Amino acid sequence: MSFRIAIMGTRGIPNHYGGFEQLAEYLAPGLVQAGYEVTVYNSHNHPYREKEWKGVKIRHCYDPEYRLGSAGQFIYDLNCLIDARKQRFDVLLQLGYTSSTIWGWLFPSGSTVIYNLDGMEWQRSKYSSRIQKFLLYAEKLAVKYGHFFIADNPVIQTYFREKYRIHAEYIAYGAELFGMADPGVLTPYRVRPGNYLLLMARMEPENNIETILDGYTKSRTSMPLLVVGDTVNKFGRYLREKFSVDGRIVFTGGIYDNWKTHCLRSFCHLYFHGHSTGGTNPSLLEAMASEALITAHNNPFNIQVLEGNALYFTSAEDVTHVIDGLPDGLSVADMKRQNRERIMKDFNWPDIIAHYEQFILECLFARNERNIFYRRYTRG
Repeated sequence: MSFRIAIMGTRGIPNHYGGFEQLAEYLAPGLVQAGYEVTVYNSHNHPYREKEWKGVKIRHCYDPEYRLGSAGQFIYDLNCLIDARKQRFDVLLQLGYTSSTIWGWLFPSGSTVIYNLDGMEWQRSKYSSRIQKFLLYAEKLAVKYGHFFIADNPVIQTYFREKYRIHAEYIAYGAELFGMADPGVLTPYRVRPGNYLLLMARMEPENNIETILDGYTKSRTSMPLLVVGDTVNKFGRYLREKFSVDGRIVFTGGIYDNWKTHCLRSFCHLYFHGHSTGGTNPSLLEAMASEALITAHNNPFNIQVLEGNALYFTSAEDVTHVIDGLPDGLSVADMKRQNRERIMKDFNWPDIIAHYEQFILECLFARNERNIFYRRYTRG
């Protein structure tokens, strides 16, 4: 039997934004190949305008975020949900809960709702205390309206088990292993293999970009630092202005070509990963797959993924020390090799897609059994 699955909560595929979009880009075609009818909801602003991509049905919904800012996300999620109510999907896979859970009462009763819980959104430093309180409320609504749950990191799985006494299935993100990198990709950025540093991230405070750049500006290195990420938001514009005096820092803008980002990671001297909230970050896995030497923010999420195969920082001073002198006795080759092996073993897309398929089927079966029990023993 072919079930109808909708993936919601992203700006759409192919990926032009971030982690959930990356997940949908791999998961949706993978489920199609396994025999399911899959629909992904796309923002009407998404550059891909067709109604199908790699066998995945695309439904475009009006997204006023470009006019209203974050408030527009709530309207976009509502528009997607209103459309989904008409489609009779068997499964609604909702990626994230920040702006969707207030509409949870509108989820169609005939659909099994699976929430990918993302990270503890209320911890993000970009939000005011008032918004953080709302996000805690949204978290509770996700638990209330979701039928089943997924966590992409064991730290998140433990958090929801201890706080809400629910089980969230641990299913990580994946990364693609590319072949030999092409140094020709570096030409437009005017850097040479092994002679530049790299930072890739969305321009958000909790990604510790300012801390990394502060540490870099105090270092003695002559190697340029490429900062890859869209800087059109307020924080991005602030960073460009603050660090414009240091000619070694190059803001490249967003790069969404997976081959190009793989090559940039493969040839860098050091790769900085500053994400401090959320779960297993896709860009971190991709850096591991590209065998970059990683310097990561010291927090439980990153440590769970990288273990001892990275350097860690907490402050700008730590960043400066790492740049100006890698520790003696550091086995760079071993760290890179072990990270790549972990991708092949624990974070490969085929296994992750298969895990999603298995869990979705388990959820459908469990909810069907629950409904049969309810109808059988509560009539009259």
